Amino acid sequence: MEDFVRPDLTSRCTWKAGIDPASTPHTQIPFGSPEKIRPDVLHVIGNTPMVRLNRIPQAEGIKCEMLAKCEFYNPGGSVKDRIGFRMVEDAEKAGLLKPGYTVIEPTSGNTGIGLAMASAVRGYRCIIVMPEKMSNEKVAVLKALGAEIVRTPTLASFDSPEGLIAVSQKLQKQIPNSIILNQYTNPGNPLAHYDLTASEIYHQCDGKIDMVVIGAGTGGTVSGVGRKLKELCPNCVIVSVDPEGSILAEPEFLNETECSFYELEGIGYDFLPTVLDRSVVDQWYKVKDLDCFTMARRLIKDEGLLCGGSSGAAMHIALKAAANLKEDQRCVVLLPDGIRNYLTKFISDYWMEARNFKSVENTAGHWWWNEKVSNLHFGKYPTISPSTTCSEAIALMKKENLNEIPIIDNNVLLGVASISYMMNKLMTGKAQFDDPITNAILLQFRKVHLNSSLGLLSRILENEPFVLVVDNDSLMSPTATIMKENVIGLLSSSIPLLNYIKENAPKKKDIQANGSNGVA
Repeated sequence: MEDFVRPDLTSRCTWKAGIDPASTPHTQIPFGSPEKIRPDVLHVIGNTPMVRLNRIPQAEGIKCEMLAKCEFYNPGGSVKDRIGFRMVEDAEKAGLLKPGYTVIEPTSGNTGIGLAMASAVRGYRCIIVMPEKMSNEKVAVLKALGAEIVRTPTLASFDSPEGLIAVSQKLQKQIPNSIILNQYTNPGNPLAHYDLTASEIYHQCDGKIDMVVIGAGTGGTVSGVGRKLKELCPNCVIVSVDPEGSILAEPEFLNETECSFYELEGIGYDFLPTVLDRSVVDQWYKVKDLDCFTMARRLIKDEGLLCGGSSGAAMHIALKAAANLKEDQRCVVLLPDGIRNYLTKFISDYWMEARNFKSVENTAGHWWWNEKVSNLHFGKYPTISPSTTCSEAIALMKKENLNEIPIIDNNVLLGVASISYMMNKLMTGKAQFDDPITNAILLQFRKVHLNSSLGLLSRILENEPFVLVVDNDSLMSPTATIMKENVIGLLSSSIPLLNYIKENAPKKKDIQANGSNGVA
């Protein structure tokens, strides 16, 4: 290798001890004094950077200056670190939280991480109650922080006995010396942002702020920041973002949609937390999952900001809201959380493709990629009624050697009986063997149409334990909903797909003649 440059012999560094700085060609960066030693990691929370956005605003023809308040620089990875620390401190000062106590909190995950971090530092036991749709990365972080985790059905309403609010309250009654800090009603939530987040934004912008765009989860961030900035910058426009399927936006902004489930985590709810002050919001915008994840990936790729899906939601709406701002105006976008919690979700091309958020690309040139699901052989597939008991469902699954069975009532698909999901419900006491299967029904799963491509099917089976095949035109929603549809089959493995590929693979000579790839 004549042109090989050895990394163990050649050096371009000319520095030596005692050398005159002027004699070296390397530029020396002046030292800026960092903060002194902090008491603990909780005192690192806040003072997050404000970063100018460049490529995306320019590409979208935005005239005003756009800045990002990077809340994912907080030590726990999100804006919720602020309220976790604030609520713990407030409870301690009020004598409501004492050594040996247990902190319980219903959360979509980020507040849980903030509270688990504060509990780890202060020595409290921490129990986090979190819906099942939240990422496994959040679970892993919470467990590493020492928190105990209780999962609740994603589609359980806020006032359901199975919902995260009721489950948290039940735990609090059962566990002595326990407290729910309750981000949905705790004044420390909006006050953390009124006192600090908004003041930071104002200081970093030297008081020049024309618009701020903030997503609404509990509503504490937009309420606290909005109240303070309305005092400091009366003409500042406060814009808030709400996912389709959520009800936080003012009624006139709640567009008619059949969406009841959204993949996005961190913002949106099915009730109005009391910490949300709608009066400080000047403009509400609704946002779709697709736009959130697409923009989040764009922020990462074009601006180098390692943010999460709710950050993508805020940025997508900021481009709309700031479209009419002038060159001498400024829009601040609050990016609430980071990439860490979503490495197996929207960051993954396969995850995006399996949910129709990204076109399914035939990168390997498979001959079967665009063939239809209808080409597969499904055979007769059993179904059960909602009155079937968990014990009866298990016996049928054992007999048929199946892990999942659709639950049908008068041609209406109610959900799926799943061995793994039933096991979780039975082992945690949330369902009994004699209970009807509806007490342990799985409502979140993927579906494909007979006209869907085998490429899409293969992507889904790479990410999901099974997929339901139906023949109506009403799917393509991210998850199942109760609807009339004809269930054709349920695939819990790729065997039918592999059999089809094996039986119908083009002969080698045909592959060579056509120049195509026959690899399965």
